[in-house]
Amino acid sequence: MLSFEQKLAIIETFPELQRRDVSLGRVNFHYEESAHDKKIVVFHLHPNGNGFVYAGLLRGYETDEKGFVNIRELDADALRELIGESIRSLSIKVPEAPAISKRKKAARSDDGQGARWTGPDSQSLDLRLEDGLWYIYAGLNLEMVFETYEEAEEYLREEGFTQ
Repeated sequence: MLSFEQKLAIIETFPELQRRDVSLGRVNFHYEESAHDKKIVVFHLHPNGNGFVYAGLLRGYETDEKGFVNIRELDADALRELIGESIRSLSIKVPEAPAISKRKKAARSDDGQGARWTGPDSQSLDLRLEDGLWYIYAGLNLEMVFETYEEAEEYLREEGFTQ
């Protein structure tokens, strides 16, 4: 387990976060440029090494009811990755996913700006270009957002999906 000081040193490498000391020696870190109402990325980092990072917009993390991941046992690389993903997720305001009509369920959308990907257990994800970003939807739920098609394609292939 990383110490409080080690975690603090890692968190402070993210210049976009602002430190806020709170009660009992705990520290919060805010992301003021957040595109969401949520601004706290690191919550109640405690001198005993316990603390939380917001992952409410991410998949693949076990969160509490408020969307936070306990970071007590994370190693340095995992902590850096989680904080970076949290900041990226808060940087993008995702519009609500439009309903998928039956005629849009074809493998490729009519405008060539997206595609249906099929993965393990016949799962499917839709990749769509919207407002200059590549969105991956699982039905109406947003899975991930990428700046480039190549990043989205790499993610889908790593997750076992094909076109």
